Amino acid sequence: MKSRFTEEQIVGLLKQHEAGVPTSQLCRESNVSTATFYKWKAKFGGLQVNEARRLRQLEEENSKLKRLVAEQAMDIVALKDITSKNW
Repeated sequence: MKSRFTEEQIVGLLKQHEAGVPTSQLCRESNVSTATFYKWKAKFGGLQVNEARRLRQLEEENSKLKRLVAEQAMDIVALKDITSKNW
């Protein structure tokens, strides 16, 4: 899922929150829900921009690899099915 916010914007909002800006005000100004804000805080809290960017890249790579493994597993099952039948 592609976020409409960049890592820089997310980390910037979290830094403002750490500086004392109320959560409700940040959410209202940036037009995000408090649930989204706290999800970002749990995921990106304490990270620098480059670390957050690397985290997102790794997550994207991981999802691609998981899809590849799932496709290969389906191929293996199909091939076993074909070879197990008596001709």
